Amino acid sequence: MYGAETWRTTTTTIKKVQVFINSCLRKILNIHWPDTISNSLLWERTNQLPAEEEIRKRRWKWIGHTLRKSSNCITRQALTWNPEEKQKKEEGLRTHCVG
Repeated sequence: MYGAETWRTTTTTIKKVQVFINSCLRKILNIHWPDTISNSLLWERTNQLPAEEEIRKRRWKWIGHTLRKSSNCITRQALTWNPEEKQKKEEGLRTHCVG
């Protein structure tokens, strides 16, 4: 889940990531089809958090790290970037340049 703190998280994405992680954990523990265990027991045995909690934890950690950086740092600027505002300014420039 490298870089997951910056992902746009939708329920679909989280579910897909969780299915993949569960599959990997079951392979590591050598748990195959007729032998099944619940996901919560799987996470307990492997000392893992559900993907959604892990992403949330990493996101808060990343935000705290980013807020401690200087204001001219690119990652700090990314937190306050507003693409809609930029688009409005560009549209205004286009109308003034026509002529």
